[in-house]
Amino acid sequence: MRKGVEQLETENLNIITSKIQQWAKDRNLHTADPNKQMLKLMEEVGELAQGLAKTNEKQIVDAIGDVYVVLTILSMQLEFDISECIEYAYDEIKDRKGQMVNGVFVKESDLM
Repeated sequence: MRKGVEQLETENLNIITSKIQQWAKDRNLHTADPNKQMLKLMEEVGELAQGLAKTNEKQIVDAIGDVYVVLTILSMQLEFDISECIEYAYDEIKDRKGQMVNGVFVKESDLM
């Protein structure tokens, strides 16, 4: 039986997340100060904003990846499972209704 594209994408994300976690453990980042990791996250988000402002696709792709890496490590430092965090967030939004306002999705409860 052939695996579906979605299943392969999920498996690939799980594999790369495991590699990121191992990379962090090999460097003892998983036990480092989460406050410093939060600063790193803001640095990477700034690079993402810069890439968007300059329409620099390579920088945008790199920054999105860096944000995921930093969030994965931050979740380890705080003793959370990144997959569970993502699942929790998805469960919060999956049935959310709202509308686009000036290019931004605004949830229904904030429209009133």
